[in-house]
Amino acid sequence: EAWDVTAEGVRALHQLYYDPNIENKNLAQKWLMQAQVSPQAWQFCWALLSPDKVPEIQYFGASALHTKISRYWGDIPTDQYESLKSQLFSQIACFSSGSKMVLTRLCVALASLALNTMPEAWPGAVAEMVRVFQEEGGGVDGRARCLALLELLTVLPEEFHTSRLPQYRKGQVRGALGREWGSVCPLLQQLLRRADSPGAVKARVLRCLSSWVMLDVPLNESESLVHDCFSALPDPELFDTAVEAIVNAISQPDSQRYVNTLLKLVPLVLALQEQLREAVQGGDMETCHGICRIVVTLGENHSRTLLEQVDHWQSFLALVNMIMFCTGIPGHYPVNETTSSLTLTFWYTLQDEIMSFESERQAVYLQVYRPVYFQLVDVLLHKAQFPSDQEYASWSSDEKEQFRIYRVDISDTLMYVYEMLGAELLSNLYEKLGRLLTNTEQPTSWQHTEALLYGFQSIAETIDVNYSDVIPGLIGLIPRININNVQLADTVMFTIGALAEWLADHPVMLSSVLPLVLQALGNPDLSVSSVSTLKKICRECKYDLPPYASNIVAVSQEVLIKQIHKTSQCMWLMQALGFLLSALPVEEILRNLHSLITPYIQQLEKLADETPNPSNKLAIIHILGLLSNLFTTLDISKQDDESGEGSAPPVKTTPPPPGPNPVVVVLQQVFALIQTVLSQWLNDSQVVEAVCAIFEKSVKTLLHDFAPMVSQLSEMLGQMYSTIPQASALDLTRQMVHIFASQTDHFPPIKALFELVTSVTLSIFQQGPRDHPDIVDSFMQLQAQALKRKPDLFLSESLDVKAVFHCGILSLKFPEAPTVKSTCLFFTELLPHCSDVPPVARVVQEDGKVLIQALLEGIGGGVSRSLMDQFAEVLFSMNKNCFSLLTLWLKEALQPPGFPSMRLTPEQKENFSQQILSRERVNKRRVKDIVKEFTLVCRGLHGTEYAAEY
Repeated sequence: EAWDVTAEGVRALHQLYYDPNIENKNLAQKWLMQAQVSPQAWQFCWALLSPDKVPEIQYFGASALHTKISRYWGDIPTDQYESLKSQLFSQIACFSSGSKMVLTRLCVALASLALNTMPEAWPGAVAEMVRVFQEEGGGVDGRARCLALLELLTVLPEEFHTSRLPQYRKGQVRGALGREWGSVCPLLQQLLRRADSPGAVKARVLRCLSSWVMLDVPLNESESLVHDCFSALPDPELFDTAVEAIVNAISQPDSQRYVNTLLKLVPLVLALQEQLREAVQGGDMETCHGICRIVVTLGENHSRTLLEQVDHWQSFLALVNMIMFCTGIPGHYPVNETTSSLTLTFWYTLQDEIMSFESERQAVYLQVYRPVYFQLVDVLLHKAQFPSDQEYASWSSDEKEQFRIYRVDISDTLMYVYEMLGAELLSNLYEKLGRLLTNTEQPTSWQHTEALLYGFQSIAETIDVNYSDVIPGLIGLIPRININNVQLADTVMFTIGALAEWLADHPVMLSSVLPLVLQALGNPDLSVSSVSTLKKICRECKYDLPPYASNIVAVSQEVLIKQIHKTSQCMWLMQALGFLLSALPVEEILRNLHSLITPYIQQLEKLADETPNPSNKLAIIHILGLLSNLFTTLDISKQDDESGEGSAPPVKTTPPPPGPNPVVVVLQQVFALIQTVLSQWLNDSQVVEAVCAIFEKSVKTLLHDFAPMVSQLSEMLGQMYSTIPQASALDLTRQMVHIFASQTDHFPPIKALFELVTSVTLSIFQQGPRDHPDIVDSFMQLQAQALKRKPDLFLSESLDVKAVFHCGILSLKFPEAPTVKSTCLFFTELLPHCSDVPPVARVVQEDGKVLIQALLEGIGGGVSRSLMDQFAEVLFSMNKNCFSLLTLWLKEALQPPGFPSMRLTPEQKENFSQQILSRERVNKRRVKDIVKEFTLVCRGLHGTEYAAEY
């Protein structure tokens, strides 16, 4: 019997590995998966390992053994443990000079057996492994046996980390492994220190050490081995594995308890400086990287411990200086060095530790470390410098991108360092920049200027520099910069942008920087920096810009007509103009809008006459986008300064100017044109979205000023949605309901629109809504908004509340999580109206049980576990608003056996029901926990590791 299975297995493996036909491969794969878990697997595993088989087949045999032991341990009778163990030992001995991949799988299988049997059934497992392999074994040479033993000892902790042991066993086994370190350590030491140990053996010893320290072996117990790792660093063959072992040992969370051991490591690390220098001179990046990892790991993980050892302050300072050397390593990142970036987080850590001491001790540390941090700023700005133009041109786009990210990391570090060095840092940078720009003797490189400005901008972007006395000087220096290079020009722009808030407080300085920004707008290479800077200035300084407005509008129009910028920058530019126009008198706004928009309106009229095709579609979407971005920020209501940031508007006691809002004037002028465009493109969801966006942005900005447009927009939306329903139309309807439904004079058009889109959507539900999860999602959000803002909408004769309710029941079962979330929101808003909206009360009384069944079905496993909080919210709401009915419905709904899950016992259902209806029902947090608990039981995940991670 067993032999047939083996023959069949060999045939299946041949198919899997060598048959070109994919069908056959899949069948073989399926057969093998089943064979692995079948009772016969025991026999055929050993048969597949026989010496006459090819390594692929032997490998499968070893893997199947591991699968059996690690996943189906319970199937193995106790009396077979011993024979299984000795068979594995002898197979490992056989393969120790055979195929490496098979050997590793066998070691993993034996490791799994050890983890399942220690400490009770196999005490002293590791000691026994060491003994078995040290005895002279039948004809297998000592070196091969030694390597096999090391492989076995290395995979043991790795297998522990990935094993599926239950939580309580993990603790026991970890303890048992910790006790076995006593057998491993002397062996590793002996092999590392023997003069005649081959390199391959030493490398394997270091790997084995790495693997064991990950089990939190106390640092004082691995101390002498870690010292041996340092001795291995000069050997190029062992360098990488030695670095890995040292880094793993000193970064174990527990290692900071062993202060004396750490103090002994510091001189060993400092002694690596010579090797580091030689590596830097020889351009050996790998060695630099490895040594830097060791220094940084020690510094980053233990800066607090080492700072506290006040008697050893000089050696810690030496360590910090060694890290500084690594930060400033010569060469340009990432092309001639990759080491400096490893050090940046160390500087955060050290600063945090220093700043966390109480003030007296802090003062002592600051005396030592402030100069270090000033030096760090110099080093970082040196590292942030661009290479020569020629060299930069030779970099790949990937290298340029890595350099960009590296500069962002430097920028973050500088911003952080500012917290420690304060205003003195800005003065320091300003002086350096001043010296550079006023020094006529030697010409300065643009790279130098750019890096200093970059440092300035890094700090000014996130920190309020309004109080700094060096900013006026800096702004005075900017026009003196000879801007002959794109990167420098970019940084100048971003620096001006970072100072926009300061300019709002010092508007007299605008005249010295604004011309630079407007000039840069015409350069496509400066697109992002010039447009974003103009946008910041228009946002922060708009009340000071009227004298410059006509100039800004003229330059912007020119670059828009010349199509210098990409789409997203054009959109930002329109937002900038929106901010700018907001501060002008109404007649000037209208005049500027007229000149700004007319060319686009003419273009749109032309496009509206053409037969729809892909290129004119892009042009239409572009123009609609420009309009909606302009209307997003054009707000004359002076309410935009709640935060008190930026320039305060003149104190306004006067009411807003009479007459319609300029945006409404423009919208009314182009309304008919937009309708024409729509009629051509109703089928295209992107065009419809772009049209809806114009109105949605305008409604959001104008709020009640949008009133004159409500009835015509409601009508257009209704027509659009009835012809071809799209989610964006529902979202805009929701916006309208939110703002206008509670106003008496706008209620009729809003009500008509709400009823129309509801009945259209109900007919979609009749035809099958599964293909339109986005419409269903938006529809549910709209219904929730209506219930929240104006529940009267549900009193209407022409609204079928029952049908809407049943759509909600269907939507709860959609596979798309966002749709289900919106649906839960709808029910949470609906249930409180049982008391004041009779049609809602009726439908909940008649069909509430259906809702409870749908909720239970989802909790039982019908929907993703991530939605359980939302389901709990609905249950909570039912509990609060229709408790007596819920008591009845829960009882009936949980009656049928196997519902909502086959795994539930009647007691578990009863328990859930009681918990939900108990006094705790008033505590929403508790209801969420009860639902989470119950869903795990339903899904069979209760008490598993999987559930614990949840």
